[in-house]
Amino acid sequence: MKRILLSGVAFIGLPAAAFANCPPVTVADMQGVAAGEFPQQFELAEFQEAAGCTMEFSANPEIEALNAQIKGNGDLPPLTDRIPSEPLVVVPYDAVGKYGGELNVLSNATEAGTSDFLSVRHVSFVRYSDDLQTIVPNVAKSWSWNDDFTQLTLKLREGHKWSDGAPFTSADVAFYHDNLMLDTNIFETPKDYITVGGETMTVETPDDTTVIFNLPGPKPGLIAHFATHYSQPFQPKHFLGQFHPDIDPNADANAQALGFENGYDAIKAYYGNSDWTDTPTPMLSKPDLVDGLPKATYPTLESHIYISDTTEGRRLVANPYFFQVDPTGQQLPYISTQDEVYINDNEVRLLKIVNGEVDYKSQSLQLASAPILLEAQEKGDYTVHLKPEITIGAFGFNVTHEDEAKRAVFGDLSFREAMSVAINREELNEIAFFGQGNPQQYVGFSPLPDFVDPSLHDHMAQYDPDMAKAKLDALGLADTDGDGMRELPNGEKLVLNLNFSTQGIAGQTVELVSQYWRDVGIDSVVKEVTPDEYRSAQSSNKLDVSMWRKSQPLAIVLGNNELWVPPYENYFGNRNAMLWAEWVDSGGSAGVEPPAWAKEMMEDINTLQSAAAGSDVFVETGAKMAEAMTKNLLFIGTVNAPAPMIHRNNLINFTEMQTHSYEYYRTYPYRATQWWLDE
Repeated sequence: MKRILLSGVAFIGLPAAAFANCPPVTVADMQGVAAGEFPQQFELAEFQEAAGCTMEFSANPEIEALNAQIKGNGDLPPLTDRIPSEPLVVVPYDAVGKYGGELNVLSNATEAGTSDFLSVRHVSFVRYSDDLQTIVPNVAKSWSWNDDFTQLTLKLREGHKWSDGAPFTSADVAFYHDNLMLDTNIFETPKDYITVGGETMTVETPDDTTVIFNLPGPKPGLIAHFATHYSQPFQPKHFLGQFHPDIDPNADANAQALGFENGYDAIKAYYGNSDWTDTPTPMLSKPDLVDGLPKATYPTLESHIYISDTTEGRRLVANPYFFQVDPTGQQLPYISTQDEVYINDNEVRLLKIVNGEVDYKSQSLQLASAPILLEAQEKGDYTVHLKPEITIGAFGFNVTHEDEAKRAVFGDLSFREAMSVAINREELNEIAFFGQGNPQQYVGFSPLPDFVDPSLHDHMAQYDPDMAKAKLDALGLADTDGDGMRELPNGEKLVLNLNFSTQGIAGQTVELVSQYWRDVGIDSVVKEVTPDEYRSAQSSNKLDVSMWRKSQPLAIVLGNNELWVPPYENYFGNRNAMLWAEWVDSGGSAGVEPPAWAKEMMEDINTLQSAAAGSDVFVETGAKMAEAMTKNLLFIGTVNAPAPMIHRNNLINFTEMQTHSYEYYRTYPYRATQWWLDE
């Protein structure tokens, strides 16, 4: 198991009197304390033995006042009754922190560009350590597999509590699985991550701290899914359950007393029906009922909880029941409040950053903005980090377009090949990415696993406008009216509506690609839209071309099949073939039947997820998947390039991140719960 110890980082000291009986060890200075079983963290007993101390606990002096702002929370019991009997001990990177302050962040809009901020407070059973290789405990204290990876057993922390003080137990995991995920009133079809080969798993709860996932087939990547995905596989049964008819016979009456139509209406108001952990609260969806609601939002295990939610932004306060402590016994998080402001205009976001109004930002920052950000570092008192992206900007022609004439053209592989070789990726790299990127084709995996032929990155990625024109000519796409732009074979105008969001892809990339396509006779109109507008059009099959960053590392593919099954990603990503997805979801009774290669890829991802890593079946199946995805050009890759992120210089314990990635859930491996503000 790989462990990382960072060195050469200045230690920011605090007076010894501020600490309890255990030493203020940091990753930079472990003070002779041996590393534990997992990097940069300990279980309590493990740390006390290693450090030769008995930990005394202390809380944020403002915690009573913060708790008073959480609607529905009662008076606080002593700290030892709020944290688990075995809290997770988190070793800070540079310094044990001071309490207080407010983290100021930006998002694009409600549920748009918010994963950056969500990741700061996110928790799940486990997470990746900052080496992006080692999975470590988080909400779960431990886990174990049976021999064939068909049964995963998790042990939870004794005494862990929700943000309102109610016990968090295995029943909350079973409630999430049985009463939310598998209830067709909430989710029409099961999410892929609770299935194996299309069959759903089951959950057993032999006691309050034991959860057993029984899988219909091997799926060793399930644990990696828990470490990276935004969904949280537990929900507060004590609160949401009062609105669920299978849990409470008075569910509808309970909901109606609060002004909801029925129990399911209340669940969807609080929890939503996308499994996205950032659903607007009833304070936004039912503002006239705020005073009558028992809670502003449902209880959480995260480090902070919402206290207000408007169309302008949201505010959060520290969770008084959070389960992590630092080595001196101080309950995390250190930062008292968080303020999230919605700004969808990229130029305004940049202005706020250079003016020093933002403490951390990564999502939606594109490489094109790096010069502006770098120039203003001293003025804004922040640091810019250029980090490699896992994903690549990709364009997907809508192969199930509602316009039959466009569908016929877009669905022809020769057309997609023409549009791929029409792109001058080398020039695109120089102009839009300052020569810092790698022109390449989309292959599905990033970085490339050993079983993928590296030459796939070059497939139809050469710049060859003459080939593009010849292929378009052969398809009957001719310029019949002499305006220089080609028409469809039926004589109708062919104009691509290139709607894009800067959250997903840089506008300069779209403009350049549009020009390359015009150079071979394919007309287009470029329009920037909000992320919500883009996703809505994508969901309703209204896009001509999808465009967003796309790809995943193998570790995530092993637990999540979404990049390989129509529509080839979730609501928040780059989707295509929406009517293929409808056919799959309906069991063939609706939508459009996918071609044979797409059906084979659905079978192959199930085989890959169930195979032993490194086995012949695993290697052969993975190679086949990459070749099918690449050579069918359902998504056309452009340039893989780094992107900037920033943090204010007074944000302590911010560490260098390996990637600028949503795929490992942004800040989650880097333990933002131990950030603090030196003000």
